[in-house]
Order: sequence, then C-alpha cells, then structure tokens
Amino acid sequence: MSGSDRVDRIGRVVALDLGTRRIGVAYSDSRRTLASPWGTLERSGDPERDRAALVEAIIEVEAGTVVVGLPLSLSGASGPAAQATLREVAELRQVLEPMGVTVETADERFTTIEAQRSLTGAGRKGAAARSVIDSAAAMVLLQAWLDRP
Repeated sequence: MSGSDRVDRIGRVVALDLGTRRIGVAYSDSRRTLASPWGTLERSGDPERDRAALVEAIIEVEAGTVVVGLPLSLSGASGPAAQATLREVAELRQVLEPMGVTVETADERFTTIEAQRSLTGAGRKGAAARSVIDSAAAMVLLQAWLDRP
C-alpha cells in the first residue's frame, strides 16, 4: 500500500503498544500524517475488559485502521511475546473488522528505546517518564508507520 493509499482510507489510525501491565495508545490526525499520544490503559487482568476498553478508544478517535506493535527479537524472530501479541491481534480483528476497522501489525523493535530517549531529552526521567513511555512508544511506532513509503 502506498502512502497516498493510506491517506485516502477512512478514519484515523490508532497504534497500540501491548505491554503486560499497560497498553500504550497513540492516534493519527485525520490526514494520517502526524502521530499523537492518546494515553495508557492499565491492564485489568481481564482480557475481554481490556479489549472493550481498546475498542472504546478506537471508536472514540474514529479510527479506520489499528496498527499493533509486534515485539520481534533483535534477529527478527517471533518469540513468546510476539506470539502472545499475534493472539491478541486475532481477538481484536474478530471484534474490529466487522466494524470496518482494519488491524495490522508493525515491527516495534527499538520504539521503546526511541521513546525513552525522546522523553529523557525532554527532561522526563524516572516515574514521570515511565507513566507515559508506553503511549510514547505507540506514538513512535505510529509515526514510523505513517512515514513509510
């Protein structure tokens, strides 16, 4: 899909950084050119409840596409974390695709590191940075997805 195809598609794009404790969420503008942080959802321990919260956020920003970060190993292999993410992506697809929302994955290697560097450069360290790192990582992932040729 070319960059112009993504711009022509309906709705914003939401990116998800699926962590074990928190889920970082970011969204694009309606022209699909700029990523912004939406926030972080704390995991409840109930996958269905977490999925419902994600769907609510996706509907709130009127997303037509969801990009989920896929945590591949440095070698590009798909380990246990990536397999867990793919299972969660399959569940999201069952809910979102009948609503017309496309769900895809994107390599998220280095997004957390890049987000941490950006936050540290902006003067956020320690607990202040940890409170927004997941959303910032989702924003880095989404901006890379939006910028790809």
